[in-house]
Amino acid sequence: MKRILLILFFLMMIILQGKAQRALKSTAVLDGFYTLPFEEMLDTLAKKGNIKFIYDRQMISPLQVTEQFNNDSVKDILALICRANNLHYWVESDQAIYLIKSIEDLPRLKKMRYEKDPNLAYSPKESLKPQNNNSSIMVQRELVIEKPTEIKTFEPFTLSGRIIDQVSGESLPSAMVRVVNTNLSTTTNADGYFTLFKVPADTCKLLINYVGYVPETYYLNSQNIKNSVTIGLFTSIKSLSEVTITGKKGESLMNLDKRKISVLQLSPSKLDELPNVGERDILRSFQLMPGISASNESSSGAYVRGGTPDQNLVLFDGFTVYQVDHLYGFFSAFNANSVKDVTMYKGGFSSKFGGRLSSVTDIVGKEGNSNETNIGGDISLLSANLYYERPINKKSSILLTYRRSYEGPLYNKIFNKFNSSTTVTTGGGAAGMGSRPGGGPGGGGFEQNVSTPASAFYDLNAKYTYAPDDKNRFSWSLYQGNDNLDNSKTIEVPSFISSNGGGITNTDKTNYGNLGSSLKWSRRWNAKTYSNTLMSFSTYHSERDNSNLITLTDTAGNETENRIGTFEKNKLSDFSLKSDWETQIKGNTKFLYGGFASYQDVTYDYSESDTSSLIDQRAKALVAGAYAELELNPLEKLQIKPGVRATFYSQTSKPYFEPRLSASYLVNEKLTLKGSTGRFYQFTNRVVREDILAGSRDFWVLANGSSIPVSSANHFILGASYEADQFLFDVEGYYKKLDNLTEYSQRIVGDRRRGGTLEEHFYTGTGYTRGIEFLVQKTKGRYTGWISYTLSEAINKFDAYGGEFPASHDTGHEFKSVNLYRYGRWSFAATWIFATGKPYTAPLSTYSIDNYSGNRRTFLVISDKNSLRLPSYHRLDLSATYDLIKIDSRKVGSIGFSVFNAYNRANNWYQQYYVVNNQVITSNVNYLGLTPNLTLSIKWK
Repeated sequence: MKRILLILFFLMMIILQGKAQRALKSTAVLDGFYTLPFEEMLDTLAKKGNIKFIYDRQMISPLQVTEQFNNDSVKDILALICRANNLHYWVESDQAIYLIKSIEDLPRLKKMRYEKDPNLAYSPKESLKPQNNNSSIMVQRELVIEKPTEIKTFEPFTLSGRIIDQVSGESLPSAMVRVVNTNLSTTTNADGYFTLFKVPADTCKLLINYVGYVPETYYLNSQNIKNSVTIGLFTSIKSLSEVTITGKKGESLMNLDKRKISVLQLSPSKLDELPNVGERDILRSFQLMPGISASNESSSGAYVRGGTPDQNLVLFDGFTVYQVDHLYGFFSAFNANSVKDVTMYKGGFSSKFGGRLSSVTDIVGKEGNSNETNIGGDISLLSANLYYERPINKKSSILLTYRRSYEGPLYNKIFNKFNSSTTVTTGGGAAGMGSRPGGGPGGGGFEQNVSTPASAFYDLNAKYTYAPDDKNRFSWSLYQGNDNLDNSKTIEVPSFISSNGGGITNTDKTNYGNLGSSLKWSRRWNAKTYSNTLMSFSTYHSERDNSNLITLTDTAGNETENRIGTFEKNKLSDFSLKSDWETQIKGNTKFLYGGFASYQDVTYDYSESDTSSLIDQRAKALVAGAYAELELNPLEKLQIKPGVRATFYSQTSKPYFEPRLSASYLVNEKLTLKGSTGRFYQFTNRVVREDILAGSRDFWVLANGSSIPVSSANHFILGASYEADQFLFDVEGYYKKLDNLTEYSQRIVGDRRRGGTLEEHFYTGTGYTRGIEFLVQKTKGRYTGWISYTLSEAINKFDAYGGEFPASHDTGHEFKSVNLYRYGRWSFAATWIFATGKPYTAPLSTYSIDNYSGNRRTFLVISDKNSLRLPSYHRLDLSATYDLIKIDSRKVGSIGFSVFNAYNRANNWYQQYYVVNNQVITSNVNYLGLTPNLTLSIKWK
């Protein structure tokens, strides 16, 4: 009986489905050129095909149809116009067709139909009984079918406009604007403006793409081309209707522009789709792309194509950020709620940027919602943050964000990686060593008790934007981030050292952070000229107190105290002024030019026992210059960008010239060849002070032309991109020649107990990096993502270390797989990373020598520089995110669960060493194991 009922049920569903599709089987066709409102086109189709459409009037009324039909069927026309306007249709069993933007619209429209809501519209038009005398009710009217319009011949015209977020009113930089069925395209500038020259008169529409947003089709007519146009985009919603819907490239998390070389663009609004340790992390998301190392869990800084983090220029609203991470480097310093757009240039970048050898990360902050007030926030197992945005009036808006960590399970797990409560009992002759970042290893013969203190980080952002008219925009941006890290501990002194015992209170406190602000004036002088003038300052500070208070008690009960230790202070101040200009000379030539000046003041103090200054560095420098660059299209498929940057550096009193060149060639619509080369100089460097026992520290210094020379690099890059219907294939090979690299060390000359002196040594060397990167990205559909592989080599050469050796961050092989799947409101992600282990230097053995006085001294035998490698690194991260969406399809939040290092791989962070009885004992210190995280994001209006 059950089987019979089941068969009957399926037969009923088949019959209903057949009825539901009958309306689309009409043989009616349309022929000719049509330009009319979308509602009138629905009336036309409804009358021709005897179909009943149901839709939300407010959603449909702004839409326009401008298409050429050639005996197309009603079904094909409906599919075409829905696809062009990012709509979908749902066929009910009563043959009524609902027009929706997402699956969440369907129950809402059905409810409106049942309640006879006057905002619901029908085609053909139906008479609805008025409710509350609402005059907006659609009534029965005579159907008018627009006749094909004759296309008149006009001269090509110039079109200018601005791309914005339709909901918030924020400008969208780097959006792609393309004239359909032509090779004309451009990108918007920092304030969302664009200009297209020689647009064909018979052009019907534009296609606009922006990462993280639904692609928009904008229809041109004889009226809107007369003035500057403003086009609004909607944030893409992950919900998919039950009708087959294919995704668009503009909705991706990470995008590549096939005509640009080594450029990545990230959508901060989609970061919640990726697994994370505790926060949506902007800089760490880039580490999933080829050429950017992903095996440095303890650094949010970018190791790009063999470069170090200090060789990556990080800009936030135009000012330089020198400290880019929080909490020992596990998290980046940028709150995703304050960021609108992020672009990374992996190499061969424009002459507009300078001062770094490797790469540029350009971050643009949000301006604040100019249409309505929003309040929201996120909370995770690591931190909580809030944001507030609102329009002040019709011409100005404000944005405020604040984020702070708190001590929870995840925070304590990370903290304990640096501060394990241990008891180490060894012989009195034992010694400890290791290259532990942020703190030293345990010594021998004492009991150490480490408590987790109240360490924390915070950051805040503020931005005010004022637009007095459609030509001028003023904005003020502020960022402050700070970390207070406390690794302090107490050590009990055994009685064989002090008769009645005592204690050692170790203070190890570090405070570091960055404060930056900028004031920007943007002006659109006319359709061809745009300027952006910015005044900014940025300060970096780092202070560390690593001292010991030793308290000993004698037999009489008297206590004696002695304080010893080291104190470090590093501060950098940067005051800058720059002005960037763009002028469109003619349709195929753009001229970019500007000037810049920066005054930098750097200090570094290293003292002992708070009285004896061992190192006292003071340096100031003025960096000033200008740049110029052309964007040429001598052929329809060829684009060339020659440029030059000239810089004067006061420390050396010399000019430095940096020629740049990039080019791309469209072989056909799918295949693009591209390449770039250029010279790059760096005047501000971050050097590492080696300290085996206390942990290596780094600090900023200015090049002086002698002991610290101005470093330089030459880039050579070639690549190709092939874009199929659903896939993008990209390959790039690179070679970087590096000169005047600097390494730093300190040495004690003489017996320190008898007045030995501490000497600084700066070693100068050269190097090179080379590699090839492969990327395959799926850009459409419910399942998207990419796989990448990088084969690379980073080599340094320092005569002081015996010649060539692998750089400390060298990674020979790196493979990444990023998998994203969307199902309704759910998003699932899985990322897997594999990388060759990093090189390191280690003690191999010991030997002892008796001197002339009979005292024995023990020495270490050290391996060649970076001749050993850690084990391979690999991990799997998983996440699931559920979107919270209102009935009107607006996303108001999400709930996310992620698992970092899902199979609990013990990835080696660094090696720690002890010498016991002249034997070297090695122990591994690992990165984080399996780490779950829960995140809630919510937005209130």
